[in-house]
Amino acid sequence: MEIAFSRLDERVAKFTISGVSTSFANMFRRAMISEVPTLAIEDVRIYDNTSVLFDEMLAHRLGLIPLRTDLKRYKPRSECTCEDAGCPVCTATYTLSVEGPKTVYSSDLIPQDPDAAPAEENVPIIELATEQKVVLEAQAIVGTGKEHAKWQATTACGYKNYPEIVIDERCDGCGMCVDECPRDVLESGQGRVRVVEGKQELCSLCRLCERACLAGGIGNEPAIHIDTDETRFIFVVESDGSMPVREIIERALQYIQRSSDDLVDVMNDITGEGTE
Repeated sequence: MEIAFSRLDERVAKFTISGVSTSFANMFRRAMISEVPTLAIEDVRIYDNTSVLFDEMLAHRLGLIPLRTDLKRYKPRSECTCEDAGCPVCTATYTLSVEGPKTVYSSDLIPQDPDAAPAEENVPIIELATEQKVVLEAQAIVGTGKEHAKWQATTACGYKNYPEIVIDERCDGCGMCVDECPRDVLESGQGRVRVVEGKQELCSLCRLCERACLAGGIGNEPAIHIDTDETRFIFVVESDGSMPVREIIERALQYIQRSSDDLVDVMNDITGEGTE
């Protein structure tokens, strides 16, 4: 398996992974979405709420605010020694005390731990009119996306097969396929059509170029052929800001490795192998 990055920054990663099956690519995608733990608000104690939102709706909005997550600092309650009591090792605490008229943003949510502050400051929570106010205390815990969407570390995570574009000798360079390509992947030059350097990955596999080639009367088969490499995939992953996208990728791969090791151990127990 090989991974080649074409973009990697704090929030977004684009990379090509080679030498794997479609099953592995989909497992990798699902692991990044649902198996990477993050912080999210789970419990809300509301002392005063005279806004237009019911308490439950307000709590739901708070739960969907992405929170910066340091997994070296916080652990799931199931792994904590406090036995679900809620201690600084497994729980991040926030307070909110605001009065209208104003629009309440995520920046108004005051964290007890500054390193667990909201990932974005301008997430709108509620708009308060004159004399309306909200006073509450919230607790965030570590969870995963398979439990609830609020614990998903990604806002976008998907892949596609790597496109293969083959132009055979029958191409007469008419350029009809170039005009039809919606992503400007093709260009004409020296009486032939060719792929623009560095743009092959942008091909959407729409095959409009093949249809245009047939419409040009070149024969019963187009001179340009679009296919996919079944062992190569292009991934695009975007973090919600709770953690760097590189950490999301690493933790998803670690989860896959742990799951594989657990499966091997179970199979060894069943078959009796690996025992003395």
